Amino acid sequence: MSKDLPWGPVTRDDGSTTFRIWAPARTTMVLRLGNVGVDMERGEGGWFEATIENLRPGQLYGFSLSDGLVVPDPASRKQGRRVEGLSVLTDPTSYRWTNSSWAGRPWAEAIIYEIHVGTFTEQGTFRAAAGRLEDLADLGVTAIELMPVAQFPGARGWGYDGVLQYAPHHSYGEPDDLKAFIDAAHGYGLMVFLDVVYNHFGPQGNFLPHYAPEFFHDDRPTPWGSRIAFEAKPVRRYFLDNVLYWLTEFRFDGLRFDAIDQIDDSSETHILAEISDIVREHAKATARHIHLTTENPANAAELIADRNDGTRLYTADWNDDFHHVIHVIATGEDKGHYAPFKDRAWEKLQKALATGYLEQRGSLLSDQTTPSAAVSPNAFVHFLQNHDQVGNRALGNRLNTMVDKWSLALLTEILLLSPQIPLLFMGDDHLSPKPFHFFADYDGDIARLVKEGRSREAANFGGIPDGFTDEDLPDPLAKVTFEQSRIDWNDASGDEAREWRQWLSELIHFRRRELVPFIHHTKGYAGTTVDAPPECVFVDWTFGRGAIRLRANLSEVDVICDRPVGEQIYPKHSVEGILPCRTVALFLALD
Repeated sequence: MSKDLPWGPVTRDDGSTTFRIWAPARTTMVLRLGNVGVDMERGEGGWFEATIENLRPGQLYGFSLSDGLVVPDPASRKQGRRVEGLSVLTDPTSYRWTNSSWAGRPWAEAIIYEIHVGTFTEQGTFRAAAGRLEDLADLGVTAIELMPVAQFPGARGWGYDGVLQYAPHHSYGEPDDLKAFIDAAHGYGLMVFLDVVYNHFGPQGNFLPHYAPEFFHDDRPTPWGSRIAFEAKPVRRYFLDNVLYWLTEFRFDGLRFDAIDQIDDSSETHILAEISDIVREHAKATARHIHLTTENPANAAELIADRNDGTRLYTADWNDDFHHVIHVIATGEDKGHYAPFKDRAWEKLQKALATGYLEQRGSLLSDQTTPSAAVSPNAFVHFLQNHDQVGNRALGNRLNTMVDKWSLALLTEILLLSPQIPLLFMGDDHLSPKPFHFFADYDGDIARLVKEGRSREAANFGGIPDGFTDEDLPDPLAKVTFEQSRIDWNDASGDEAREWRQWLSELIHFRRRELVPFIHHTKGYAGTTVDAPPECVFVDWTFGRGAIRLRANLSEVDVICDRPVGEQIYPKHSVEGILPCRTVALFLALD
């Protein structure tokens, strides 16, 4: 019995393939190769193993339990149309990389563009998405972030209910198609990040409780399902291997970890810390830039704070506080998630820009809370919208459909002229009018629960618009809801869209040229707020060689503005003592 093999099938040098599965609750297990059954050997710790000769890629396989249930490999590298079906044997060496020397980019250069593969193009595939990469590179973004692609139930969904963490979803294409997408992105100088979900398994197609109930904790479930038992070594290995799998076999440049506040681990070394350690070792050994980001609703800053050696456990965290307060200011919506941000909103926006989080609700790895002010500004990812902020709305409408273009331009300038790492959502580059809905492909009781939950979720993201009722909410399970969410690239050819794209591209390239060299050097306690008139944002950030000073007037009147020390680098027309209405200005002071 091999103890050093990972989860999933392994092809040996002699051409044989070893299959393994952890099933501590079972005394027997049968490897199913098509219609043929092979008894597996039970070894130490509940591992079953079988080695088979002369198998070819494309071989269907699964595991038969003593009660007759046939289950897929939980570490399947490829799956058919159903998460409940047989897994498919693959050849991990079949793809020939053309940009094998790619080593990534420094984090300070990141300008992220988030996409959902299934709705980014009409075809909804990795190959089709690759066809749009040149346009994104020309726009000036430097990183693509994919919403989760691990196999989830049905033909369509957001991906946050995945159950087979190693298998790219069948509807997007073959595993080699994903590699081709990443390879092409690297050829254009684009990093590619993947959103992964390690806080739960989806409710459909998860058979682990049938043969490995120790994979989960029965008590204290997450909002989406059973809590994962990271204390168990095989469970821990499953996820550690999965991290390295995406980074090595697919050559992703980084991962974004969803809702890490729901990842509990009582081990001596927390799973999040161990993930960071193995990735940093891998990055050092391969001389690659690899970036790990988080979604951490607890706003625990110790994960993104600089350590004594200048490194961080995690590169950055998505800062919802920035989004929520700027959304309140832009739209006037102040219910649900936005309610805590409606009072003193302008003051809170300044604080979010200067010091990161507005409120911290605990720590994940220790009893002590690290203040977010002690964290470098480039350890926060900021955005005006993302998949959550759009898709969880009642009608899935985008920010550009709620505010005028001039206001949107001012907000975009604040986003891109600040030292935090900016993220755009697909379609932002051409003011896409298309909604992005929540959609899934369930049936039965799960489908009913998903439908019932839409109204509650929408209440947290702006509520039901006037003149609409719950009955008007798009059916998340209807195929048409998914199809309505597709980007229509014909919308990018209109005059207004082309004008916006040109302006946005110039702003992005300005950031890359003028700000990025200094963002590399920002440290903790870099940001300070400056007294500002109503509806204005005045913030300074220090760095190794000087300071960046942002002066934004979003009001309808000109205001008196302190004359920051340094050279005005944005906009082209000079701002001297008076900051005109609806103007964002940037100053650079060098020591």
